[in-house]
Amino acid sequence: MSEAGSAVPIPLAPPVAERRPVTEVHHGRERTDEYDWLRAKEDPAVLAHLEAENAWTKQRTDHLADLRASIFSEIKARTRETDLSVPTRVRGYWYYGRSFEGKQYGASCRVPISGPEDWTPPQPAEDADPDQPALPGEQVLLDLNQLAEGHDFFSLGGSAVSPDDATVAYATDVVGDERYTVRFLDLAGGDHLDDRLEGVLGGVTWGGTPDHCYYTTVDEAWRPDKVWRHRIGTAQSDDELVFHETDARYTVGVGRTRSLRYVVIAAGSRTTTEYHLLDARDATAAPVCFAARRDGVEYSLDHLVVGGEDRFVVLHNAAGPEFELGLTGATRSSVEDWAPLLPHDTAVRLEDVDAFAGHLVVSQRSEGRTRLRVLTLGTDPDAPVVEDRLLDLGGELATVGAGSSPTFEQPVVRVGMTSMSQPSSVYDVDLASLEARLLKRAPVLGGYDPDDYEEHRLWATAPDGTQVPMSLVVRRGSRGPDGTAAVPVVLYGYGSYEASIDPYFSVSRLSLLDRGAAFVIAHVRGGGEMGRHWYDDGKLEHKQHTFDDFIACARHLVATGWTTPTQIVAQGGSAGGLLMGAVANQAPDAFGGILAEVPFVDTLTTMLDATLPLTVGEYDEWGNPEGDPVAYDRIAGYAPYDNVADLPYPPILAITSLNDTRVLYVEPAKWVARLRVVAPHADVLLRTEMAAGHGGVSGRYRAWEEVAFSLAWVMDRLGIADVRPAVHPASDAAGSGAS
Repeated sequence: MSEAGSAVPIPLAPPVAERRPVTEVHHGRERTDEYDWLRAKEDPAVLAHLEAENAWTKQRTDHLADLRASIFSEIKARTRETDLSVPTRVRGYWYYGRSFEGKQYGASCRVPISGPEDWTPPQPAEDADPDQPALPGEQVLLDLNQLAEGHDFFSLGGSAVSPDDATVAYATDVVGDERYTVRFLDLAGGDHLDDRLEGVLGGVTWGGTPDHCYYTTVDEAWRPDKVWRHRIGTAQSDDELVFHETDARYTVGVGRTRSLRYVVIAAGSRTTTEYHLLDARDATAAPVCFAARRDGVEYSLDHLVVGGEDRFVVLHNAAGPEFELGLTGATRSSVEDWAPLLPHDTAVRLEDVDAFAGHLVVSQRSEGRTRLRVLTLGTDPDAPVVEDRLLDLGGELATVGAGSSPTFEQPVVRVGMTSMSQPSSVYDVDLASLEARLLKRAPVLGGYDPDDYEEHRLWATAPDGTQVPMSLVVRRGSRGPDGTAAVPVVLYGYGSYEASIDPYFSVSRLSLLDRGAAFVIAHVRGGGEMGRHWYDDGKLEHKQHTFDDFIACARHLVATGWTTPTQIVAQGGSAGGLLMGAVANQAPDAFGGILAEVPFVDTLTTMLDATLPLTVGEYDEWGNPEGDPVAYDRIAGYAPYDNVADLPYPPILAITSLNDTRVLYVEPAKWVARLRVVAPHADVLLRTEMAAGHGGVSGRYRAWEEVAFSLAWVMDRLGIADVRPAVHPASDAAGSGAS
């Protein structure tokens, strides 16, 4: 939130946006929009309105200043500010990140390996001075604090070291619009090369030699549509267009197989994918289509060598919606050529595969749980799997996933595990024995003990009878001596794009739990927690299931005595913000407050405009209301902005960012403006970050301040703003807890 808001005169009433009605007709349906003029981002009147909203929000939340300061201090006191990530080996170096007390950003570093058989990550001394190397021989590749100097916003999009380990290419965004500038730094001399790439999405992928790399750019609708090849030492204007995707439903990306043999270009829509391969060693190679796109067939691939012969493993849904793992030997193939390694199983969703020299690591989920599966490979190129084992870390509510394991020949796989009470843990798992070695558990200072918290898997019943899972964490004793007292609840939901919101740990969440509240994730349809069918049953014509599921979860928490309606604050962001707006209209009585972050609430307007970022590619998720009257009516039936009515809404806080390119700030701005007029008794606040993007502000301390702002508002709604936390780490220096 810009401090410019403090220069605005203290308002006596919430700002009311001027009504400038514009009427459009689609499929014979007339629709009037009074506030679309707020879309003019450079208009002084628009900026003045946003600043007035910020001033009103500031005035309405000034009484929470002490609570915000307390929450910030609690987060800070629980965080080991000077820390080191677990090093990852790439060729002859161990790479890691460092963070420093008192600094917004960290640094990227490396140290040489001790020998070719060195696969044990080095550990720094616990008392390493932040101004000194954390490990002997440390080289700082990128000091992000230096790069961020002079910028209100800073984001590192990606960094990659060249195949000869001599140059690092890194991408930065200093606005928040996710259009990055790539620079190349000579690691020996410390000077930048003359090469400079503008308008890049993310970062670059090096070819197999240090003289060329690949990157992606976007079109006017912010769709990644082009892949370019850059030769080091030349101007960007001389770069070669390697691949151009002309179908507006598809986006492109570029990467490299773990074997480093191929550069891979992926083109995909929401329902269909197509891959192209280039020889990574050839700076003039043309892409070769691996398998031509076939409507409704999604696949991904990786390269391996079995018995001295090249093979590709293909994860695809041609055999069924939960995906199958296939094998082929050709760089040009089709679905008919993919011999099954792991046949389709309706009870197991295969999500990813990582190929190593002698093993395949498959990420999968079943019954809402995440697992890793390790396939041992033999020497028969056509029947390579000789052993199939399941790696199981943690309990029912643990989330397990493959981490960064970039080397094809490495004998271990990096694995991460977390839950709602267990801080993130990093393991190296021996691929031969499956022995897991704990490398690090994220430290939580201030006497944190995971046994002080309890986790539960709950099930709500949706109106159509579907059982909807929830993951709940609460501090032990919060429900009173008999364990039945109602507690305040934050109910979080997303439910789109097959994104799985699996159980995860949060340091900032402890400030909520230690004041007696519970945090619940509603694993609603539209996400992927229960498999592909869970996603399919929550999109397009089934989108109402997402909203029904979330409301059912809230009702279940009340019916089973966990809480009361006035003690539930619903929270969701982006597509989860659409969920927040929809349930506010459909069940305002079910919640005591709603926190909508960068919310996609003006769904119909956005989906009617094919020139806006992401719209055309979203047709397979939401439908095309411009071309299909059925889709128009369906979206119009639930779009939060279109369904605002004079209802008894609970208090609402909407948070957005001026430079967000994914969900434009105008959506929540219009939503709040209409709520103010149509539901005049509603308590609605809008907070706009004037120098941020879709992910909010940059810098960890600024991010903590934003979290503290939201949490303080939530606690105020839940009636626990004056509750002293059971553990107050800001004044408790006892031990390092989970460290």
